[in-house]
Amino acid sequence: MPPGQFDHAARAILPAMTRLSPPGPSYIREHEVVLGERRCRAGMDRPTEIEGWWLAVLWVADAEGIVACRAAAPAAGPPPDPPLARLGPLLSGGLSGFVLEDAGRQQVRLRLPAPPDDPDHPWSAPLVVQAAIRWEPARAAAMTPNALADVALAAFRRAVEGLHRP
Repeated sequence: MPPGQFDHAARAILPAMTRLSPPGPSYIREHEVVLGERRCRAGMDRPTEIEGWWLAVLWVADAEGIVACRAAAPAAGPPPDPPLARLGPLLSGGLSGFVLEDAGRQQVRLRLPAPPDDPDHPWSAPLVVQAAIRWEPARAAAMTPNALADVALAAFRRAVEGLHRP
């Protein structure tokens, strides 16, 4: 079955899911996310800093609102592990060199704040991620807050696009 055919068949069978809208305008210019033939945009809210952790909410949306993690899954279907198990290493790799390491572990924490509609199908969760990052101090001191935000959003965009590749 061609990749686009599955999407059309799934939409006809599955009940219409209410889509979340982005939490507001993106703090910095949105990045285009290419998922096969589909074009979406990645955005983020204004980051805050608490006890050395840089906190932000990142999302992927199209004209109808926040897309489900399933939109970023490979065309063959979502893998058996949850989306963050795939997204986390991709995002951490994209931030390599920018993030502080403690005992050999990158200081990046991710969580999906909105649960999936069906707990048995974790890829049905909206593609909204809360990120907590401890930046490498020398990098953070040499960059503007907007430049740090752009690094995080670019890494998120590349990670989401990486999910879509088999």
